[in-house]
Amino acid sequence: MTEKNSVNLLNRYSIVSWLFLLFLLIFTVSGPAYAESQNAGKTSLQSEFQKAAAAYHVPLNVLMSVSYNETRWESHHGQPSTSGGYGVMHLTQLDNLEDLSAKGDKINKRSSATPPEESTHTLDEAAKLIGVPAETLKTDTEKNILGGAALLADYQKKITGKLSSDPADWYSAVAKYSGSTDYDTASDFADQVYTTIQQGASGHFSVSGTVQLASESIKPNKQGLAALHLHKLKKSQGDELQGVDMQNVPALYKAFSDTPGDYGNYDLANRPYDGQQIRYIIIHDSEVSYEGTINTFLQQTYVSSHYVIRSSDGQITKMVDPKDVAWHAGNWYINSHSIGIEHEGYAVEGSTWYSEPMYRASAKLVKYLAKKYDIPLDREHILGHEEVPGLTPARQVGMHWDPAAYWDWAHYFKLLGAPFSSGKHKIGFGKSNNIVTINPDYQTNKPDVTYNNAPLEAKPSNFVYLYTAPSFSAPLLSDPLLHPNGTGTTAINDWGDKAVAGRSYYKVDQTKDWTAIDFGGQKAWFYNPKDANTVKGSGTLITPKKGVDSIPVYGSAYPEAAAYTPFGIPAVGMAPIYTMPAGQYYVAEKPVQSDYYYAKLFNAPETYHVVSGNDEYYQVSYNHRIAFVKKSDATVVKHPFQ
Repeated sequence: MTEKNSVNLLNRYSIVSWLFLLFLLIFTVSGPAYAESQNAGKTSLQSEFQKAAAAYHVPLNVLMSVSYNETRWESHHGQPSTSGGYGVMHLTQLDNLEDLSAKGDKINKRSSATPPEESTHTLDEAAKLIGVPAETLKTDTEKNILGGAALLADYQKKITGKLSSDPADWYSAVAKYSGSTDYDTASDFADQVYTTIQQGASGHFSVSGTVQLASESIKPNKQGLAALHLHKLKKSQGDELQGVDMQNVPALYKAFSDTPGDYGNYDLANRPYDGQQIRYIIIHDSEVSYEGTINTFLQQTYVSSHYVIRSSDGQITKMVDPKDVAWHAGNWYINSHSIGIEHEGYAVEGSTWYSEPMYRASAKLVKYLAKKYDIPLDREHILGHEEVPGLTPARQVGMHWDPAAYWDWAHYFKLLGAPFSSGKHKIGFGKSNNIVTINPDYQTNKPDVTYNNAPLEAKPSNFVYLYTAPSFSAPLLSDPLLHPNGTGTTAINDWGDKAVAGRSYYKVDQTKDWTAIDFGGQKAWFYNPKDANTVKGSGTLITPKKGVDSIPVYGSAYPEAAAYTPFGIPAVGMAPIYTMPAGQYYVAEKPVQSDYYYAKLFNAPETYHVVSGNDEYYQVSYNHRIAFVKKSDATVVKHPFQ
């Protein structure tokens, strides 16, 4: 404010003092909420939700939770989702239902409930309701939220005849907003919206600031659900998982020629009753569409997975029974002890494909399977495909790298009920100090990433870069197999210099804002100011036994040669993929008995054998991937020196 020359010094002093006292009074009365609203004023997503809720008389927590469960408040810069949804309210615009089949796959859709035409054009309807062009709602977040609020209000009036101020009364409108005519899918979406309201949620965005949905105990009124006339689908026999849209489409299992052993696409077994414990669930992305993935497993491709999940709505297709061994991980030992789940998507476009309905459906499936097969809900047993080791040095280099940087492990484990900050994600058999769990803030963590030598758009990511020294100018860490004569890179598929959320390592050093861990036989540094990128970990540490310079690190826990003799089958050789140097420490799981599943012929269970050995192995978080070391080669260390 410019003051006139006629205002004397005393008056200026009085005005300034009065304004200062007024500021103190407002701050004292309003406290942090006032300060937060001021900080968020420039680009406040929170205030845009508030304005839209007030304008269309939608309870604020309902509007915010619907948006959170559709997009987690991400707009994706005006780009559509895989199901044609735009903006934080996921308003859809599809010219035809074939658009739901990504990348142009042309097979008959197996969706158990076809979306109604209106659910594929909610953007156009919302635009009419608020009186602006549909194109505006694609890129204008304020208008997108207004459109979503108007649509919810329109649904509520048509279903119940009134706009209730009680959030509990909006359940049926929320179910309709899901766009599904399937009872399980629509009601599950509404249930998740109200669960989010009960639990609360928050987000931190570099552009729109902090968004906070306060927790509130609300029991939804479901009486209006009958007015939607939703279809209740028959569950296939044996499907015990409730609250999801699941179908059975068995993968191809047949002999492909007269050559013994030429068959596919999986192996028969009787896990866990045949002695093969199911220890892992492997998270994949498919790199083709949902329908394309299903088609792949129905043809002679020598590949399969137990389940496939659709991005647009989280529909699950079961293709291989968990008792059988699917061919999905690229490592026979892991295959024989795991369940594979393919998620529709492309790793370099992850945030577009890894939708909230997909995350939630996947988490429900994993929680069900983990309980049924006693699989720990931690990052040593719920693995990305990228974390599966190769059986040989050559295979280690050629292993897959999905679901990659844009899979939100922290969010996923919250859905699993085992958030990293709770300590529930890690089940150890001893205790040791100085273990850290990688945990960057996904929404604000946007490192530079490239693919095929071209930069990718800065997106929320699940990893921290590892350096050879505590400085951003130091070279990135180099995996000795990936870059034996060079340094690490920013390529999204260069896993050798990336520590991923949820994985735990021994903290070997700290200097100012940098933390060092033992990682793949090297000392690796990452930026960690005030522990912003870690939480305290737990577990047991192992190190090479005394008197040796290093010990072998393997990609499996196969038996010693003598174990195969009673079955008259050839022993399976093991080649170390790395060596673990003396003086380093790695987080280990309880030792497991070595085994190998011998299954070489089509539909001949009498020839199948589970070969159990005397050797025991520790599973360790060695680098970006898990690995195995013989128990006889290692020593458990309770209190390593700093």
